[in-house]
Amino acid sequence: MVEFLGLLKVRVVKGTNLAVRDILTSDPYVVLNLGHQTAKTKVVNSNLNPVWDEEIMLSVPSGPPVPLKLQVFDYDKFSADDIMGEVEVDLQPIVAAASVLEEAMEDQIDDPGEVQIGRCLATAENALVSDSVIRLVGGQIKQDLAVKLQNVESGEVQLELEWVPLAQ
Repeated sequence: MVEFLGLLKVRVVKGTNLAVRDILTSDPYVVLNLGHQTAKTKVVNSNLNPVWDEEIMLSVPSGPPVPLKLQVFDYDKFSADDIMGEVEVDLQPIVAAASVLEEAMEDQIDDPGEVQIGRCLATAENALVSDSVIRLVGGQIKQDLAVKLQNVESGEVQLELEWVPLAQ
């Protein structure tokens, strides 16, 4: 039986400058995988800069860190959907921040409002477009990030992550 550390609320905000997979445009949607869980957004027709603004809740398994896998596809009615890029998001920073927060809550630390508690630097080894800040906002751990799609000529996806403890 799989045990879980907590829940991850993933808001798939938007895509920017996505690849063309139809004649002049694409019909993109996002597929998220975490462990054995899979979820997908709605299709946005004929748009290379789609706004999905969809929240998806995933369980984060305990054990070695598992990345959040994101794939963007072009929906095709009469043939197999075309891949428009993919990326893996390292969840270790937000999981570590959640662990620190749980310890702080046990120590009865007052809620300071909004505080930066971590930072992920954009490097050649990750797909971050720019540095990503992990914040404590009203007792919740949040991380906004923009990722560059890989194995494709262009495209970025903006995500908002929020850690939800199992005790909530």
